[in-house]
Amino acid sequence: MTDILDSTDAGTTRGAVSTLFPATIGRFDTSEDRAVIDGLSRWVEDRFREELGKRSSCHVYVETLPAEIVGRIDRLRDSPVIRDLIVRQVPAGSGFEPMKHTDELYISHYNKDRGGDQGLFDKHYDGNLRFLSSSMVVRALIYLQSDASYKVVFADSRVEKAFTTYEFGLLDFHRELHWVEGSYTQGAPQRILLKCNYLVTAPGADARGRFALAANTAVFFVVKAAMEYSKSPRTPAQKAVGYLCNLFRRLNIVHPLVPLAMIAAIAIGVAAVGYFVVNL
Repeated sequence: MTDILDSTDAGTTRGAVSTLFPATIGRFDTSEDRAVIDGLSRWVEDRFREELGKRSSCHVYVETLPAEIVGRIDRLRDSPVIRDLIVRQVPAGSGFEPMKHTDELYISHYNKDRGGDQGLFDKHYDGNLRFLSSSMVVRALIYLQSDASYKVVFADSRVEKAFTTYEFGLLDFHRELHWVEGSYTQGAPQRILLKCNYLVTAPGADARGRFALAANTAVFFVVKAAMEYSKSPRTPAQKAVGYLCNLFRRLNIVHPLVPLAMIAAIAIGVAAVGYFVVNL
């Protein structure tokens, strides 16, 4: 079910939903919210003890976690603290739909091996659907545990932030060019965060909003599968996919349609080769 965002803030009526959602910094300040975050951090450290000891980063879809843990996460990702910050920055009457099926628990180790997480350090957009004029995806980075040994640079919004525990950042998934500066220090607090996504559609754009949801879901899972497959690559196939991930990331900066056109060309080429092989 899509909610409708309403606000008496005059600033929410300016511009269109297709403009950049400015990077916004927030913080969970209540003792109840912080207790939830502390409890989740302890659970992650116990449940993913083996993954914490590895150098490669770990992404886990929230919906695959135990129901009790998902309930705790819901308190954070459904928080009025996040929703209110989004409401203030988009036109009144916009559609609002949490994309919980794409949300992730993320354990980060800053692996620079040209694999799945190399893009943390490279300038990049998280998505490539910024040409959709009737919608945007706002991503919340909720830091369950982190120190200030690195910073995230949001270039389009001209915001830089070294996030620490209890803080969160909101960014435009498709339109914010950003990257991470810093390095993982052995023995420092583990970097654990939630990546939660919210689809915002222009007032009255229900049909286009459904298309945007389907398009975002398809692209999200395809890209994520490729990144996970090529993370810390060892086999020739993994290295090839990792190379393509990094190439597409760079092409996406040029224009979002360029990597899509290249994928289409590759698919056509593979199909043509297959046709000639079969018919020889």
